[in-house]
Amino acid sequence: MTWKFVSGEISACHRRIWGQKPPNPSPRGQNLETKFINLSEGEIECYRGFDVEYNEATKNAAKDIMEADVWLIGSPIYNSFFSSALKNLFEYVDYKKTEGKVAGMAILAAGNIGFVDVQTVITQLLSYFRVITNPKAVYLTTEIFTDNQISDEDAKNRLKEMVDETLQLASKLKKE
Repeated sequence: MTWKFVSGEISACHRRIWGQKPPNPSPRGQNLETKFINLSEGEIECYRGFDVEYNEATKNAAKDIMEADVWLIGSPIYNSFFSSALKNLFEYVDYKKTEGKVAGMAILAAGNIGFVDVQTVITQLLSYFRVITNPKAVYLTTEIFTDNQISDEDAKNRLKEMVDETLQLASKLKKE
């Protein structure tokens, strides 16, 4: 099973949700291929249409997303919406190649408002791509971070639980 982390943050604090690297995806000894797609590195070009040639980073990110079985999406809230970098990435994704994939999400905000709005919009977008979404998104606020690392144990546990449940959901669907 392959799965991808997508960080929708376009500012310097993009690694806040997952830390310096994604969490260990294989607590039960599963053999999983993982990749972290960091949209803040600015390598993904702005979408300009289907018949346009794009750089290798852009092509690879789209290919990786379409080939992955599981997506773990992290996005900040910007004006009651998820990041434009994440929306831009989905412009490259062929919905015909994503049916049955599973996604989990973590949403970061400065305060305690807007989470459900953003979760709803991301879930609707993923529904268009026929991706099954774990309904238990993790809501995080900036106050749980110390030195750009999650310092709140409850937040760490909620992230781990979301990852585990998303992988379990994907495993159950794969068996059917």
